[in-house]
Amino acid sequence: MTSPIDPVLSGSSNRAQPPAPPPPQKRHWFVRLLMWLFGLAVAGAATLALLVLVALSVAYPNLPDVTSLQNYQPKLPLRIYSSEGNLISEFGEERRSYVPFNEIPKVMKDAVLAIEDARFYEHGGIDYVGVARAGLANFSKSKSQGASTITMQVARNVYLSSEKTFTRKIYEMLLAFKLEHSLTKDQIFEIYLNQIFLGNRAYGFAAASEAYFGKSIKDVSIAEAAMLAGLPKAPSLYNPIVNPSRARTRQVYILERMVENRFITPEQAEEARNEQLVYKRASFGDTVHADYVGEMVRQLIYDQYGPEAYTRGLNVYTTISTRDQNAAYEAVRRGILTYDGRRAYRGPEHFVTLPKDKELLEEAISDALTDYPDAGEMVAAIVTEASPRKVVVRRSDNEDIAITGNGLRFASFALSSKASATQKIRPGAVIRIVKGKGGWEIRQLPEVESALVAMDPRTGAIQALVGGFDFNKNKFNHVTQAYRQPGSSFKPFIYSAGLETGIMPGTIVSDSPLYFGSDVTGGKPWAPKNYDGGNGPPLSVRQALAKSKNMVSIRILQSVGTQKTQEWAGRFGFPAERTPPYLTMALGAGTVTPLEMAVGYSVFANGGYAVNPYIISLIKDQRGNTISEVKPVELTEDRRAIPERNAFIMNSLMNEVTTRGTAARATGTLGRSDLYGKTGTTNDSKDAWFAGFQATQVAVVWMGFDNPRNLGDRETGGGLSLPIWIQYMQTALKGVPVTDLNRKAPEGVTRQGDWVYEEYAGGRGISRIGVSNYNPNPGRSKSGGQGSDSSDGEPQGADPAGAPSNSPLATDDVFRGN
Repeated sequence: MTSPIDPVLSGSSNRAQPPAPPPPQKRHWFVRLLMWLFGLAVAGAATLALLVLVALSVAYPNLPDVTSLQNYQPKLPLRIYSSEGNLISEFGEERRSYVPFNEIPKVMKDAVLAIEDARFYEHGGIDYVGVARAGLANFSKSKSQGASTITMQVARNVYLSSEKTFTRKIYEMLLAFKLEHSLTKDQIFEIYLNQIFLGNRAYGFAAASEAYFGKSIKDVSIAEAAMLAGLPKAPSLYNPIVNPSRARTRQVYILERMVENRFITPEQAEEARNEQLVYKRASFGDTVHADYVGEMVRQLIYDQYGPEAYTRGLNVYTTISTRDQNAAYEAVRRGILTYDGRRAYRGPEHFVTLPKDKELLEEAISDALTDYPDAGEMVAAIVTEASPRKVVVRRSDNEDIAITGNGLRFASFALSSKASATQKIRPGAVIRIVKGKGGWEIRQLPEVESALVAMDPRTGAIQALVGGFDFNKNKFNHVTQAYRQPGSSFKPFIYSAGLETGIMPGTIVSDSPLYFGSDVTGGKPWAPKNYDGGNGPPLSVRQALAKSKNMVSIRILQSVGTQKTQEWAGRFGFPAERTPPYLTMALGAGTVTPLEMAVGYSVFANGGYAVNPYIISLIKDQRGNTISEVKPVELTEDRRAIPERNAFIMNSLMNEVTTRGTAARATGTLGRSDLYGKTGTTNDSKDAWFAGFQATQVAVVWMGFDNPRNLGDRETGGGLSLPIWIQYMQTALKGVPVTDLNRKAPEGVTRQGDWVYEEYAGGRGISRIGVSNYNPNPGRSKSGGQGSDSSDGEPQGADPAGAPSNSPLATDDVFRGN
């Protein structure tokens, strides 16, 4: 019998074998890619979560304490105001006006929310919905949107730098969370509205409203609010003054966003789109053109308070009158431009290469003009086309301005083929244009400078001060820093000294030529001349001052003595070191500033008292508390500089100058009899002056070049500075009653044909100087009306040469006066 065999051991079986499994199939490559990306995302999320945890555990505890913002007190600048409270200047690290949240108008808040963070009151510091929406918008290449919330921007602006790094962004987000837990939404929004930089040195929307529109934030319209709300993204790019077209595009977009968020209706948006915005100008009466005043006061405050002056919110009120200051500004600019209009056109200020690509042209023009700021109404522009009949210029707003006809007259030679390369107007030239009555005109920045200072002679309060043509062009304050020769405007102080020695208005003085040899001068011989180069018959002191006769002034100084006259001039505030005791002092050869001249003439105007000029009247802190206040000093006898009768007679003599003398135009134009003053022109017409006053105001005007040179052969103080003075006084004296300073003679003065001191009445004073046989009818004079050089009644001990024999006359030039 056959034994059964185990199938396992035999390796065979009679049963059917199962089918072999199919070989494994590989997944599709796309599926594998998706799985890999998913794994990478999970790993990235885990890594990010880990980083967040690390950041929270390490960085969060080290974040700055934000609770201090609960009592937010930003750095407030130094503000300087006119006497009426109109803003003159602002100085500090930041131009800022802090406004509480509830005082900021709803329209301003809505405009900011619409463009910056419409879901501000819904998120917790980071707007995830906004992030997603911004990502989709940026990906789809529609209008790009940012993802920073208002809270994140506050965190960045207050605590962080502006660098774009991943680390800074983490800190920004963490700080946003911390701010949201420490402050209310309104507190965060208030800080943002007051802190954000908006260009033009303005921080916060209140400051920006003043900077761009010249108005309070409380008064902004929907259109203005939308324009301001567009600035945070890129203040320079969307500056409505520099780039109006770009700013306009963004304003329209913000108005659309305000409609989308139901802050305004479509009808309101349409009305706002059509509103014509007016930039940077408040009403003329509230705008104070006083940059030199602002800088002058800034220096005074800094000297007292140091760097704190720029952050503690000091409010400084000056003595400046807005009306008078603006009148002075306009008068000085008009006087300078009138003079410069008689000069030749010097050519463009600069030349730039203009790209042919139109898209690059606008940027090139904007960049070029940053170095050439506008000077008031004189704006800078780049020439794009030029021919003898038409010039086309462009400013940074990308709009062409065509200049034709009379607008080309001033620069006509620069458009001709004869003009040199540096003078020729061609494409790429930087020129100045002015909007005249007939359209745009080509002009040029003047080289000549001028200054005007006005003060109340009864108190010393400075009411107007213009230190030059344009502060941005030349910050040198010619009122306080320019030491110039006063010329014949110094003669009243010489005549005043003469009164005290018996030289009265009726004293007759020779106008014959004078000559001083080297034995007298100690150097080169000196032969002074009158302004017109000629000489005439003897004159009374009154006539001589009215006609500004140099020979008479020198003879009066000889008679008084140079040392005595120098000491007398010191009574008016002129320092001895700049008023040397030489005969040339009679012609104004010393040096003075316009402010010093105003102080000196104030002594005449107020009846003989010395006054100290001042410009700061009140200082308050940011809460309105008074820190210091200046009260004018009373004019008591202890402040007397010269006798009242001296001032009285000098006023009578200077009134002659403004009625029948070299400044007669003053009385004729202003139609007033109470004007007093003296013109002055120095040697070679390098300085032109007029110093004059009325009982309530002294004003001094100077004109000249910073590097002294001839103003022109026929240019005088009466022709250059007097018209500026007259234009200023037309405003300053408007409504001021006529006050005759010579209405009532003081004690010690009597009248004998002319005013005279009582002790010199009856011919007891000096009746003649340099005249031997005076005949009032020059036709019968033996000497032909010239007289001799002898001096009748000259005080004994006076130095006839006016200076020691071994001393020079302080100048070798020939001085002229008018």
